[in-house]
Amino acid sequence: MRTDAAASESAVRLADVSAGYDQRAALDDVTLEIPPGGLVAIFGPNGGGKSTLLKLIAGLVVPWSGSVEVLGAAPGREARRVAYVPQAEMVDWSFPVSVWDVAMMGRFPRLGPWRRPGRADRSAVSAALERVGMIDRRSVQIGALSGGQRRRAFLARAIAAEPDLYLLDEPVTGVDLTTQEDLMELLTAETAAGRTAIATTHDLAAAAEHFTTVVALNGHVIAVGPSDLVLDPDVLSRTYGGHMLVLRDRAVILDDAHHHDTASGGEHHFHEGHRR
Repeated sequence: MRTDAAASESAVRLADVSAGYDQRAALDDVTLEIPPGGLVAIFGPNGGGKSTLLKLIAGLVVPWSGSVEVLGAAPGREARRVAYVPQAEMVDWSFPVSVWDVAMMGRFPRLGPWRRPGRADRSAVSAALERVGMIDRRSVQIGALSGGQRRRAFLARAIAAEPDLYLLDEPVTGVDLTTQEDLMELLTAETAAGRTAIATTHDLAAAAEHFTTVVALNGHVIAVGPSDLVLDPDVLSRTYGGHMLVLRDRAVILDDAHHHDTASGGEHHFHEGHRR
């Protein structure tokens, strides 16, 4: 059975959107439409606006101009149907909450300000933790987990929300291959059920292998299309510009895998895209 989101004309629609922070523009004149059921990867250089785009869709950033529509309404209007998972470094891992507590946070939009979790909420959280392989770690403080386990816990929070739209900022960054494969298998299953998943990524190999659609972004939309766009040297050149070197038969991307500027000491990563 398809969800309500799948019955709508589009899951996300942006038209002529510009946005940024203070006086610094992060996105300029972005027009993008994502249909229901899409498994979409957004890729581009550090500082290219990937996280800002997710925050616009989540209603956490207000556009300077243009329009944003999410699940047929203004951003934030359908917050109960949207699950947003931030980058790992944006989370305070010292906060004294358990894995179960984190997953239960996904139920809060359904509970409202006064109602306590009931049997249905506990069942949804338990099922979500089972799906991500974390039910046996439910009593562990979130900061005591490995990087991969933390991402699993936050995906459990998203699944427990029973959303129609997943927004995931760098969900596979810094996790082991097994965790990456498990997370992508879960997202594939969710989109097969008619839900929509949009994820930012620096991992071009993962984008090519696991996603059905990719969006090349560097302040504005460079290209939108099937996942093999990440192997197109012209698209890579226009997306990464001076951050790309071409060595014989392959394009090599030199880019910081984290959201902060490379001047702040971020580790540099290399990503390769073969010429066709």
